[in-house]
Amino acid sequence: MNRITEEWITKPATQAVCAALTAGGAQVFFVGGCVRNTILQVPVTDIDISTDAHPEQVIHMAAAAGLKAIPTGFEHGTITVVSDGVPHEVTTFRRDVKTDGRRAVVAFSEKVEEDAARRDFTMNALYARPDGSILDPLNCMPDLLARKVRFIGTARDRIREDYLRSLRYFRFHAWYGDAEAGFDADALSAIAENLGGLIGLSRERVGAELLKLLGAPDPAPSVAAMRQAGVLASVLPGSEDRPLPILVAAENDAGAIPDPVRRLAAIARPEVAETLRLSRAQLHRLTRMRDEAMSPASVAELGFRYGIEGGLHKTLLRCAFLEHPWSHQMARDLKRGASAKFPVKAQDLIPDFTGPALGRKLAELEARWIESGFKLKREDLLSE
Repeated sequence: MNRITEEWITKPATQAVCAALTAGGAQVFFVGGCVRNTILQVPVTDIDISTDAHPEQVIHMAAAAGLKAIPTGFEHGTITVVSDGVPHEVTTFRRDVKTDGRRAVVAFSEKVEEDAARRDFTMNALYARPDGSILDPLNCMPDLLARKVRFIGTARDRIREDYLRSLRYFRFHAWYGDAEAGFDADALSAIAENLGGLIGLSRERVGAELLKLLGAPDPAPSVAAMRQAGVLASVLPGSEDRPLPILVAAENDAGAIPDPVRRLAAIARPEVAETLRLSRAQLHRLTRMRDEAMSPASVAELGFRYGIEGGLHKTLLRCAFLEHPWSHQMARDLKRGASAKFPVKAQDLIPDFTGPALGRKLAELEARWIESGFKLKREDLLSE
């Protein structure tokens, strides 16, 4: 592919940003995900632009064209230019001056080649001009077309610049790599040699990266490679990835949308997942899914108590933990339970039962009703 012609690059709003910068004499290139995803024919969600113009110049050029400029990362060279409501991240060419494995001191550059050389993977170092023509300063296109996730330059050096790149490697492989071709040996070796650097990363960054990885269509091969390289034990001590491929297969058979929290629940206990600094809601979901998946409740009862969606989460996890496949019978049981209506109400038991005794009696009758397969009628339950 020599030129990008997809709709996103030709939209007037996006071309207006390019025109504002080029009118000021700046070089303008689309870069990163929007170029990569277009070539791989997967959806583009964000538009990133790289330029030799400095942040204050970008703000001035945008203002001159009547566009809104937001200094979202001014010190790092990033300005978000909003055109017709669409945000475009515009970042000045950069080169690394100093790195410590967690953050980098950068200097602005005038050369796109230097900007490309400091990126993480070859598939992220492709650029496109406003007219869609592709610039490949480091000859990275062959890797992208082969869906080969490979570090730019020396894998060890790229990892030591930012140890989070070890996790990013597995995430990018899960989303964009060729599963049949396997993993890059140099990358895996460098990652295994630098496990100590993962300790200093913020748990929030690690958690966010893991959830992105687990949101891939099939993250199981990448997570297995993480285990083999020692990464999984470093970031999630005590975790077990064996249930993950079983869960993914069950999800596919059930037609379920990938859920990163459900998948994390399959491989990590709540006390382990809690170290990732998940949100309170995410940790609550994970804990409940694991607890209910291993409860004695039938699939139909899960459907009754949590509805089809909630029951599906827990039934899929049960498949993963017990290592059995999804079945059409499970789908029928979930639907049957979700549509069932307990026929007894509290007022049916008053005044014979009140207070805590009323709650216990209702629970007793509900348990009998569920055990009957939801068949007992109101009069049956009240007459016994």
